[in-house]
Order: sequence, then C-alpha cells, then structure tokens
Amino acid sequence: MVEQDGDAAEPQHGDDLAGAFGGNVRRRREEAGLTLEQLSTQSSVSRAMLSKVERGEKSPTIGVASRIAHALDASLSDLIGAPAAAASGVAIVMRKNDRPVFRDPETGFERHMVSAAPGAGGAEMVVHYLPAQVSTGLLPAYPPGTEKQLVVLEGTLTVAIGGISETLNTGDSLFFQADADHGFANRTNAPCEYIMVISRRT
Repeated sequence: MVEQDGDAAEPQHGDDLAGAFGGNVRRRREEAGLTLEQLSTQSSVSRAMLSKVERGEKSPTIGVASRIAHALDASLSDLIGAPAAAASGVAIVMRKNDRPVFRDPETGFERHMVSAAPGAGGAEMVVHYLPAQVSTGLLPAYPPGTEKQLVVLEGTLTVAIGGISETLNTGDSLFFQADADHGFANRTNAPCEYIMVISRRT
C-alpha cells in the first residue's frame, strides 16, 4: 500500500533534520540509479511524498523513514547523518549536543544516535524516547543476521516481534532477531526511555 501524504508532517521551525535527511535520501537514491517511481514502489511511499522529503519540505514519520531506509539498503542512521568515524586515534568522543536526532513530527518519538563511531565492530547504539501512549507502529524487517538488544532505562515498553509481544519494565532487557516486522509501544501515561544496540552479523 502506498503511503499517503498524511503520514508526514511539516518540519518544525529551525529544525534542519528534514533538509539533511532529504539530501541523504536523494544522494543514496541517485547512487543506486533509482528513479523516484522505482523508490516509491520499493518503499511503498508515494512518489509525491518522496519528492517532498527529498526537498526537505516534509519530515517523515519513523515508519516512513524506516521504509525509505530499507528500500535504499541503508540504515536510518545513514540517512539521518551519522557522524563520520575518525581516521585515527584510540578514543572517539561524541558530545551530547552533537548527537544526530530523529524526531517523529506526529508522535514526538525521538531516536538519538549515540554511537561515537557508527559501525565500529559491526554495531551501532541508539537511545529511544517514547512519550506516553505513543507507538512506533510496526517497522519493516531488517536483513537476516541483524540483531537488536535493548534495556529499558525508564518506564514500561511493549515490544512486538513477528506476532508475539513482550512487556518490559525499568531495568529489563531483551534480545531479538530483527529479521521480522517489529515495533515499540509505550502504553502507559509516563514517558519511556530505552537504549538499543543494533548489530549485523557478516
């Protein structure tokens, strides 16, 4: 089903995420030799929506952004603008204020990229913030060999994976194979925060 324009919202004033995300989508699409129509077919996101995203006129929801990333064989961090790893040095530091942050304009869900060297060791680390009564919806399956581990820092999190559901409280952790559709929900009246490690076995 092709995504309709209602599944994204106008970028907030002063937020340059839409422009950076859109520029990266266009670059990856052109590098892959795909037309907007072809990317629309592969991602189930309308051509009109993709065009607006590429021009920075729309900030995608987490669901739309994830489908675009998967269709381009890219990680969401790649499209958000993950920091480049340092060419040399024993330690790499990324300050909190330098984190790339994805904000869902409809729900307030936030995805903070906290890996100072994304991809080092075949893994990346993110922090997710889910406001009260917010869900990501089902996100598309990752390629086989992709694994996710998470620990709940605050609140209660419900994780849906391939038809099953697990509810986690503060301090609980979970490991799962991410090669099935999955989603995250906060069904309480308090915010939820969790840290997640995404790894890809080669």
